[in-house]
Amino acid sequence: MSRYIGRKLVIYLLTFVIAVTVNWMIPRFMPGDPVRSMLSRASVSDPAALERMNAYYNEVFGLDTPLHQQYLSFWSGLLRGDLGVSIMLYPEPVTDVILRAAPFTLALLIPAILLSWIAGNRLGAVAARGKVLDNTILPVGYVLTATPYMWLALLLAWSLGVVAGAFPVAGGYSYALRPELSWAFTSSLVSHWFLPFLSLFVVALGGWAIGMRNMIIYELEADYANYLQALGAPRRLIRRYAFRNAMLPQITGLAVQLGTVIAGALLTEIVFNYPGLGTLILDALTNRDFFLLQGIFLFVVVGVLIANFIIDIVYVLVDPRTRTQMTGGAA
Repeated sequence: MSRYIGRKLVIYLLTFVIAVTVNWMIPRFMPGDPVRSMLSRASVSDPAALERMNAYYNEVFGLDTPLHQQYLSFWSGLLRGDLGVSIMLYPEPVTDVILRAAPFTLALLIPAILLSWIAGNRLGAVAARGKVLDNTILPVGYVLTATPYMWLALLLAWSLGVVAGAFPVAGGYSYALRPELSWAFTSSLVSHWFLPFLSLFVVALGGWAIGMRNMIIYELEADYANYLQALGAPRRLIRRYAFRNAMLPQITGLAVQLGTVIAGALLTEIVFNYPGLGTLILDALTNRDFFLLQGIFLFVVVGVLIANFIIDIVYVLVDPRTRTQMTGGAA
């Protein structure tokens, strides 16, 4: 087990280095000058003062040095936990800006991923029981999983927000309230959270239901299921074994789909103007904020790598075949 974890840690460390390097490169290949963009909002009319300010801020942000030196400085700051200063919100540190938005994104992602995975697997297991349920759940699942996150978010915002007026369609909470531990603020927080959460949950639900339904049908046709049936084992027992074996690919699928779900969450936040990382990315792109973009992408990369590592460990714990191969029992 320790050798397996060590090997996985090395793989994830190499992945982290490559991802961070690409993360550092992408903003620097973007068109536009971030300092010029920041100074354009200051409405400085004196060309000489503008040039002096441009030179000053390029030196402050380290953009006047060669690219290789900027890369080494980035890693040096990263190892110290310093992601730099936001150009858009100068002189606020990037870490503070991200930590202010991250709770909103995590509050969407974690419940949507876990609840859709659990509910989708249960629905898929129910669909595999008979033709009537299968013919009902399967088409709905295909429609849901083929629906783009952004399109469903727009549809929910229009139907439940604009037309029905049941939920707010923008923001993380009412602008008339201050963040505090009170019933008014909590209810406002939940009402603004519901529609973005629902759009993520519904789309992911269809994919998990289809995957589980297909896996259970495959398992019910496997040799062990036919053998148990020939021995006269109860149908319920055979389905229980099939469900357990079908869960293993679904755990792997959870790791594979994390990136897609996170991308969908970021787009959904933009639709609802939800104050999470997605809206922050849009603002950073608009203002050419290299350092904020680097920090957000780094946060996402680290989160995905940690989640995948945890899923790898869980897979070893729930699959006895993997443990047997690790201990050499398969030989």
